[in-house]
Amino acid sequence: MDFLYQNHQKTITKLKTEFRRDFIDQIDWDERMIAIKGARGVGKTTLMLQYIKETHKTANQALFVSMDDIQVSGLSIWEIAEYHYNQGGTHLYIDEIHKYDNWSIELKNIYDRLGGLSVCFSSSSILQVYKGYADLSRRVVSYQLHGLSLREYIQIETKTRFEKYTFQEISKNHVEISTQIIERIKPLAYFNEYLKMGYFPFYLQSKKSYYQKLTTILGVTLEVDLPYILDINIHNVGKLKRLIKVIAGAVPFQPNISKLAESVDLTRNTLTQYLYYLEQAEIINLLTVNTKSYSHLTKPEKIFLQNPNLAHAINWETVNRGTLRELFFLNQLKTTQQVNFTKIGDFLVNEKYIFEIGGSTKTFAQIADIEDSYLAVDEIEIGHKNKIPLWLFGFLY
Repeated sequence: MDFLYQNHQKTITKLKTEFRRDFIDQIDWDERMIAIKGARGVGKTTLMLQYIKETHKTANQALFVSMDDIQVSGLSIWEIAEYHYNQGGTHLYIDEIHKYDNWSIELKNIYDRLGGLSVCFSSSSILQVYKGYADLSRRVVSYQLHGLSLREYIQIETKTRFEKYTFQEISKNHVEISTQIIERIKPLAYFNEYLKMGYFPFYLQSKKSYYQKLTTILGVTLEVDLPYILDINIHNVGKLKRLIKVIAGAVPFQPNISKLAESVDLTRNTLTQYLYYLEQAEIINLLTVNTKSYSHLTKPEKIFLQNPNLAHAINWETVNRGTLRELFFLNQLKTTQQVNFTKIGDFLVNEKYIFEIGGSTKTFAQIADIEDSYLAVDEIEIGHKNKIPLWLFGFLY
């Protein structure tokens, strides 16, 4: 199996990246088994390779393999791990682990029987790491890698580092924070470009083909990942595509579940289950009344695409600015905060804060006299009191 080390070295040598994500430093690499989950295209493979290049000097110590590689298709994860372990290896990095059927059982065996070997693996965001045929709940530490935040996008474009801020810091000190940032850049210019093509790092490869690649990724997720990982009937993939097209054309989509199920020829229960799967695959975001009791049978109050770039890729001729604003706010906040539906404003954050989203002329009329209410406003650089620039929520991660 020496070809594994040759492939490893070729992959590391070819690695060329223009940026390094802070997410690398958030992972506790000392854990014996680590899962890095995320949607296709968010940079899971690149992140692992960057860490390997920074940390491990030779392939004798660390080995990177992809289960999507035809050369390893005849090998089991256990065989690869045991061989590497016997060669004195201490770290194994496995990409696309969801392409291998017996991943959970073999990972358990590796953890229990190869005590000197640490394993880090990447997978689709819909892989149920703690479910399956083997108990991994006490063995795996799981991390979720999201697409680029506005802050990260600006860092890449300007080659300048900017700090991230907590939700509490932004809500209380937004005037001071905004002032410091606009002394260095014009955030609105970058904000508008980010909404179009800035969420997925592969925009750096080619902006001309960005939407084509994005729709291809969407298609592979629907046609390959969902049926393979979740055993969705392949004949229903076309219905899922119609469903996403309906959601993309809404401003935003407030579903009548029964009518929607009928329009795409699915039962009500199957539809709610599929909506849950689509959210796990990071294609849509569901807004519900109560996150704590959320399950695949919970009726969502609103449905959004997962990020603004998807809206441009799917429905570029009729993209609504108001929808983009809400998409951006929800997308950025859900990475670190609890966001729910509310009848009073647009969003309820952490079961306490009411947010209305709008343009520069947006007023407090709809949420007047409500305690802990805020406006997240587009087209302004600096806010005032409880009126916060929308772009600033892109600095949460």
